[in-house]
Amino acid sequence: MNGAEQLLRTAADNGVTACFANPGTTEMQLVAALDTERRIRPVLGLFEGVATGAADGFGRMTGLPALTILHLGPGLANGLANLHNARRAHTPVVNLVGDHATWHRDADAPLTSDIESLARPMSTWVHTTERADQLAADGARAISAALAPPGGVATLIIPQDTAWTDVDAAEPSAPIEPSTRALVGPPVIDDVAAALREHGERAVVLLGASALRSDGLLVAARVQAATGCRILTQGMPARVERGGGLPSFASVPYFPEQATEALAPATLMVLVGATDPVSFFGYPGQPSRPRPDSCQLLGMATPEDDAIHALDALATALDAPAAPVSAVERPQLPTGSTLGLSQLGAALAALQPEGAIVVDEAITSGAAYAAMAVGAPSHDVLALTGGAIGQGLPVAVGAAVACPDRRVIALQADGSAMYTFQALWTMARESLDVTVVLCANRTYRILQVELMRAGVVEPGPAGVGLTDLGHPSIDWVQLASGLGVMARSVDTADDLVDALRVSLATPGPSLVEVRL
Repeated sequence: MNGAEQLLRTAADNGVTACFANPGTTEMQLVAALDTERRIRPVLGLFEGVATGAADGFGRMTGLPALTILHLGPGLANGLANLHNARRAHTPVVNLVGDHATWHRDADAPLTSDIESLARPMSTWVHTTERADQLAADGARAISAALAPPGGVATLIIPQDTAWTDVDAAEPSAPIEPSTRALVGPPVIDDVAAALREHGERAVVLLGASALRSDGLLVAARVQAATGCRILTQGMPARVERGGGLPSFASVPYFPEQATEALAPATLMVLVGATDPVSFFGYPGQPSRPRPDSCQLLGMATPEDDAIHALDALATALDAPAAPVSAVERPQLPTGSTLGLSQLGAALAALQPEGAIVVDEAITSGAAYAAMAVGAPSHDVLALTGGAIGQGLPVAVGAAVACPDRRVIALQADGSAMYTFQALWTMARESLDVTVVLCANRTYRILQVELMRAGVVEPGPAGVGLTDLGHPSIDWVQLASGLGVMARSVDTADDLVDALRVSLATPGPSLVEVRL
């Protein structure tokens, strides 16, 4: 048994079941070791951003880390954008990054780079193994670091000779200690309960992390009923459960003017699994944080804490009533030749199956769907938490591998889809049940909005050229078909409904291009 084989045995013994890989020469021992460790499913991505994004989607749905296999510094660099998203989402991920043999690193070969420096900004834990007999234990440490609350990216750099060198096959796999979230103490709960009673409807309770699961949402509704406070959710959450009669709360608006207006009446903000909200970007005359200076901030539970336990304790302290039950009513199916954002949202919310996983990277095209999906059956939504576009299709891959019994719907913008369209090939290769709803408006619409917000009412040739995707137009049907995915283009509500029905009922991946 060599170091790579012992490493993967250790990973499997500690619950790892998936590996999303784009390997190269320095990772061949890891590739070969996957043939000896069949408990781990290997999945090839044709671009490193697909592999890292898929690991993010897998971890969001399972709470467990998947492995990635990446090729030296350049391979890691190609995957950094989606590791940024995973870091912001607190997703457990373990990167295995190959490096030159220890005795070859000083030769400064063409692919030599400072891998640790590349990994550190996106990782909570970075380590380079120096000996084969340390590799398995270092792998266990990486898994433990990824699982440490609230979850994060761990990167283990593996010189090639530590992977190919023989080790003692009788050496047991290194175990990891289970991670537990900290419980919030009674004094904190009592302080928050008293503050909510005092501020009443002027208070805002901001939910994030595990508080956005069904149990947290139900208890939050009880707290609202007991105190009259407003409940908000963080913008672009890593995972939120919706539909099926669950309480639906507004999120902090994206644009700072709207967020500032929404929070202006608040005299108290209580954070439950969330952090003090901050605007995505700075704008002239707008503060970085939309919470008014006069609004008191109380942190009840951090993302590292057990937020649901804290909410339960708060509801008990408030003697809160039972959670109200919301009616479940799907929107009516749209009909006719008109096809806009409202028809798209209604069609998808009306047809999506129970237990769907919706990966939302629609950017400007998904607002109508989000409002209408409140009446849809129970489903999960995975959002663009880190803001680095190009995560939607890869995250859909990972979610589908994690939950093969659930339909994944990738609600996807055309511009961001081009960053990682290679994920379509992985969907086809792995026969994943993914419906890609591709919103094709032939523009970087969000950038056109930002140009207008910057005062550019009539952009010149550069402004037009750098925000337009229509010259030439991308043929998504041909592109998807060439990568093995069944595809169809629609431009009427009737055709959209028909295409969605076929896609959702057909095993394997398919793409519906919605011409908007």
